[in-house]
Amino acid sequence: MGRLILSDITRRAALASGAALAFTGPVLANAQVSVFAAASLKPALDEIAAGWDVTLSYAGSGTLARQVAAGAPADVVLLAATDWMNWLAGQNVLVGDPVPVAGNRLVLVGPAGVGRVMLSGRGISAALGPGRLAMGDPMSVPAGRYAQQALETLGLWTGLSDRLLLTTDVRAALAYVARGDVPLGVVYKSDAVGTGVEVAATFPADSHAPILYLAACVTARPEAAEFLSHLRASGDILAAYGFTAAPTE
Repeated sequence: MGRLILSDITRRAALASGAALAFTGPVLANAQVSVFAAASLKPALDEIAAGWDVTLSYAGSGTLARQVAAGAPADVVLLAATDWMNWLAGQNVLVGDPVPVAGNRLVLVGPAGVGRVMLSGRGISAALGPGRLAMGDPMSVPAGRYAQQALETLGLWTGLSDRLLLTTDVRAALAYVARGDVPLGVVYKSDAVGTGVEVAATFPADSHAPILYLAACVTARPEAAEFLSHLRASGDILAAYGFTAAPTE
């Protein structure tokens, strides 16, 4: 059984391997603050931004970083991967240093009633049956890269690599599970909150790199800095959606 990757994912992975990604999305006109954010932040950030004059655009962190570097009209950017934020800082497009806003955990999820699944080749294979395991594409999605690291650490990657359904962001992987299209997915703990899916297992924290969300201003507009400060003060909302506290500076 070959690895199943949707056609647009194959195109994105090819672009990620070296070609520059030009921003082709719509220009966000008349937005007080334009925020580009990792897709896994959507439920929490929608609430955090309620009542603020902002436009929120969600995608995988790798896609967002390349779009911002290519001149996309962002005032604030929030990414789920330190390496992508470091890369973006190296493009000299950030105003000030990135700041940590939250952490997360990596979990294996299934539909309601899935029960506990052992993080072993036998346990996952039995739960998958003839189905596939949904996860973000490691080429551009931090959650997918963390998932690959965890599966490799646990000695499961080789046995599962041809049974994957790779997605353009972690919320898409969650959607496949929630719809019943696949029996299992690897997502962030925060993704499972209030979605009807069930956490079947939690990956050991030391099986992958630390999951850290970083935010930075892309413009020097005072409104951007004000929203970033508001975001950093919204730890209670982030915690309610399953995020962990950001490490202290």
